[in-house]
Amino acid sequence: MKEWQFPGKVLAKAGLLFLLANLLFMGFISVCEPGRFTLYNHLFPGRLRLPFGENPEKAYNLSLDNLDAMFASHVISQPKDQHEFRIVLIGDSSTWGTLLKPHETLAAQLEFNLHMAYPGEKIKVYNAGYPTLSLLKDALMLEQAMQYKPDLILWLTTLESFPIERQMDSPLLQQNADRVLALNQRFPLRLPQMPQSPSRWNLNLISQRRNISDLIRLQFYGFLWGATGIDQEYYSDYIPAQTDLQRDLTFEGYLPPDMPFDQLAFPILSLGKELAGDTPLIFINEPILISTGQNHDLRYNYYYPRWAYNQYRTYFQQQCLDADWICLDYWNLLPEDQFTNTAIHYSALGAMDFAKALQFDLDQLGLLPQKE
Repeated sequence: MKEWQFPGKVLAKAGLLFLLANLLFMGFISVCEPGRFTLYNHLFPGRLRLPFGENPEKAYNLSLDNLDAMFASHVISQPKDQHEFRIVLIGDSSTWGTLLKPHETLAAQLEFNLHMAYPGEKIKVYNAGYPTLSLLKDALMLEQAMQYKPDLILWLTTLESFPIERQMDSPLLQQNADRVLALNQRFPLRLPQMPQSPSRWNLNLISQRRNISDLIRLQFYGFLWGATGIDQEYYSDYIPAQTDLQRDLTFEGYLPPDMPFDQLAFPILSLGKELAGDTPLIFINEPILISTGQNHDLRYNYYYPRWAYNQYRTYFQQQCLDADWICLDYWNLLPEDQFTNTAIHYSALGAMDFAKALQFDLDQLGLLPQKE
């Protein structure tokens, strides 16, 4: 009988120690916020764009769920210089710079242009774009970026980010349900589907264990990033964006002539204005590929039938006018051959032309430091 009691006691003690260890772990997470600890900007350079990667061994990068850790690895987390004028770009994968090297992105080229145009001014442009198309994801990035005291925010958008039914599709939002719900408390989002509130056990134990593991891996890849400047996997044989298009007039299940205004997430732009506070915020409709191929009379590109995109632009312009927002529209800025693997991903040359046009308009708006 005693032989059976001994393993039972051992198992009971082991279970008690396991529970105690997890309770201590939960307390450590709550107090220490490990996502804010980083070797970036200290032992090796801060990243020029937020961590994102599907093949870490080749990209020296990986996707995280922890927003604190993502921004801690970014150059934006460095202390703001007394005379620095800080511009932050929010947007999707085109802003992040899919297939572009860090110095080829819109943010990098805009900063270069502004240094040339405003010698002596410490104008810094930070790339806080992040892949996946969702205005709600962008708002979450904006909320995080506000901790770093921007002087000007440029929020780049496209119609694919607006459908209200798809706002929660981004995995980053699903893994940060607590932050989405907190945003909803401040500004009711009225989305058809809201995430479930995560339990404290799940939030602090299961998710955070993976977050800490990913955080450690991200530090390891920081050495390789600092040595090579590589932060994504570059494909020389990518499939070009489709230019011969189907005879399909549907967009998100809608047919001409009407795409209901209330099915587009324009209220999230209002949330962005609230999050920005007194900081100037410019909404920018980014360039898209305009096909000259088959059925180009029906569709601009793979994403957009002409009628739906035209109606979106009308909504966008009217909303900007009604709300007295500063908005810029570059939808047809770039020729077809300046897009790479999708109808919204532009080339390095496309980013250069976009940066020139953007710099000109920022000069005209008078939101930059005054030239001496």
